[in-house]
Amino acid sequence: GRISVTVAGDVHNRGTGGAASFELFGGPQAGRLELTSPLGALVARASWQPGRVTLQTPNDERRFPDLDALTRELLGEPVPVAALFDWLQARPWSAAPHTKTAAGFEQLGWRIEPKLPSLVAVRLAEPTVTLRAKLDSSE
Repeated sequence: GRISVTVAGDVHNRGTGGAASFELFGGPQAGRLELTSPLGALVARASWQPGRVTLQTPNDERRFPDLDALTRELLGEPVPVAALFDWLQARPWSAAPHTKTAAGFEQLGWRIEPKLPSLVAVRLAEPTVTLRAKLDSSE
């Protein structure tokens, strides 16, 4: 699929963001997320299993204490990867409470608006983070 992440700026800081193609494998306990550039080059490969979270880039490999720390490094802000598996299926993550909204639901401090094959997730805390994902229709 395709993913973009935008972190809102403020009067002191410019916002940040980026877009990439992604492939997500496995599940919340053990899995892999691969990000590639628009030209197909590997940007990063994140992998996790109990007790081990790593980020591999073309230049190095690093370990992290958890997925939140890894996504903070990779995307600029933490993103709840464990919940993302369910969110991409247009459903709340079963491991945390949620509240229904007119366009979807709120969970873990994020407003989720699933419209398969797309997803828009907006973090409600500052700085606002907007994650947009579109699944490939060919799979």
